[in-house]
Amino acid sequence: MTVDVAVLPGYVAVIVLFLLPPGPDMAYMIAVGLEGGRRAAVRAILGIGTGMALYATAVVLGVGTLARDHPHLLDAVTLLGAGYLLWLGVTTVRRARDAPEPSAVTAGRWYTRGVLVTVTNPKIMLFFLAVLPGFVGEARNTLAQFTMLSAVNISSEIVLYGGIGVMAGGLQSRFSHAPRGATALHYIAGSVFVVLAIVIAAETTVTMGR
Repeated sequence: MTVDVAVLPGYVAVIVLFLLPPGPDMAYMIAVGLEGGRRAAVRAILGIGTGMALYATAVVLGVGTLARDHPHLLDAVTLLGAGYLLWLGVTTVRRARDAPEPSAVTAGRWYTRGVLVTVTNPKIMLFFLAVLPGFVGEARNTLAQFTMLSAVNISSEIVLYGGIGVMAGGLQSRFSHAPRGATALHYIAGSVFVVLAIVIAAETTVTMGR
């Protein structure tokens, strides 16, 4: 068989166990939903899916192995991502007093941010490198098998994290019309970005010191 779909139940179980614990993408989606609403969450998760697709493609083509052999490069990318999240947090807090309506925010920005947040999280690529080879099964075409598995992973994250972002966006639509409520949501979103940046930077620094 070209691809082996019999491995999918076990593979999906691994994906769920990987996605359920809170992480950068989940926290980002919650913050986006609170700041920009449901539409922003949809655009952001599509950006995250695009970033994951880029990493999956790198792994499938063999580029991921080269990156894995240079951990300091991955650490540098991760710290860059932490810096970007910190910048998002600071700018979001600064806008908290004005609390702009979601429609006043450039639509493409949410998508672009989603891409950047994901591509500066190399752990996604490491996940692909570690897990995909274990689910080749009886597939004759490894490239096709890896492509199928990557698509399942990306689709799962889009559905799960996209749903979380949309639910957070529901809170935004409920409270954004009240000036104080909108301001509070922006402060919360900004705080999530800042805390996430600090945690990622701290974890990466500890790893680099080992």
